[in-house]
Amino acid sequence: MEKSSAFILLLASNIFNAAALAETSVLFIGNSFTFGYGAATRFYRPDSVTDLNNEGIGGVPALFKSFADQAGLDYEVYLETRGGSGLDFHLAEKLGVIGRRPWDQVVMHGFSTLDADAPGNPAKLVATTAEMTEFLRSKNPNVEVYLTATWSRADQTYVPDRPWSGQSIQQMAHDIRAGYDLAAAAPGVTAVNGVGEAWLRAMDLGLADSNPYDGIDAGKVDLWTWDRYHASDFGYYLEALVVFGNLTGRDPRSLGVNECSGYELGMSRDQIAALQQAAFDQLASEERVRPNPLEIPRQVNPERCNAPR
Repeated sequence: MEKSSAFILLLASNIFNAAALAETSVLFIGNSFTFGYGAATRFYRPDSVTDLNNEGIGGVPALFKSFADQAGLDYEVYLETRGGSGLDFHLAEKLGVIGRRPWDQVVMHGFSTLDADAPGNPAKLVATTAEMTEFLRSKNPNVEVYLTATWSRADQTYVPDRPWSGQSIQQMAHDIRAGYDLAAAAPGVTAVNGVGEAWLRAMDLGLADSNPYDGIDAGKVDLWTWDRYHASDFGYYLEALVVFGNLTGRDPRSLGVNECSGYELGMSRDQIAALQQAAFDQLASEERVRPNPLEIPRQVNPERCNAPR
């Protein structure tokens, strides 16, 4: 009887350890563009992720975790964020926190204008990406590092005397992406999350309004929040979809129009479908995902998400 009990305990322990090893750890390093300033996303399901700064943030990492759970993927999700910062801050102040364990995947980005002191200049982003990636690889040589190329800021484009004043909203997104492409040349960088370009695709699809300063067209959504700088829930949701597709290789449309986090944030099926399409279009253009949309035989009502795993 004792031998039998010991065997059962050993078997249970092995199963538990196998399950733990099966989890993929992902760390998000960023600022308010990651933690979701200005929107409900900031406080979305914080119990589903681990905030290494103990600030109770859910943010884009919690949306990613929800998508992964719905896709049946085993992810442990962590975040380390500080508003208004670039990677230079995290290198100077947070390596002790970031380096507590090796990570399987890391998602990170710098300041929204590439450099807070020299908008449009990618030099600091390139240097700090290389330094952070080297540090991460010292903990796990096989870590996958993803850089998030952020969106155009309406307040830097449509307002006079700003770095992108008088240029198109598309131009800032392309300039930001060009900077991240340079940074992605660092050894160990896996890919760039083309979030800013996915925003442009949402505008091209007729889902999102491209200029919040002249009002939001009927039937369209505002990807920016009240300050025309940070994102709305729609904008952060699109960011999370791009990250999800890039890290997992899954078509964001495979989550379906009844995706539960969008429902919990008050989005309609049509809005969810269009945001998933914008994310897919961007990822497919870079050959990061293959088409695999969820097709359901009949319409059913969306439901709230299950408790986080």
